[in-house]
Amino acid sequence: MSKQALPVVDLYTVACCAPIAVRPMDADQAAVVAPMFKALGDPIRLRLMSMIASVPEICVCDLTPAFDLSGPTISHHLKVLRDAGLVDSERRGTWVWYRVRPEAFRQLGALLDIPTASTPATA
Repeated sequence: MSKQALPVVDLYTVACCAPIAVRPMDADQAAVVAPMFKALGDPIRLRLMSMIASVPEICVCDLTPAFDLSGPTISHHLKVLRDAGLVDSERRGTWVWYRVRPEAFRQLGALLDIPTASTPATA
């Protein structure tokens, strides 16, 4: 995996995109959304995201023991999730607490919405 830093995602820009089943994305829209999917494309980050999303908030001290990885490696993965706009963090003393950014997942969900035969597509 590349060590190149991902750009920080602006969620207001992501909200501009219609569902991909309604209209193809242009290059600029895809460039904005891709870092979010790239962040979730790593198995470690996907597991971290699942752990964070399953509770209102969680301490890094509770995340690290779940993996056979060093603390700095877990911190790197959490930074990628933060930079992608998927989680927020707050330092409390020596520990950092993480919580999901629900608006990011609502926007990704809306982007991936595929209408069924009973649900008409909207423009």
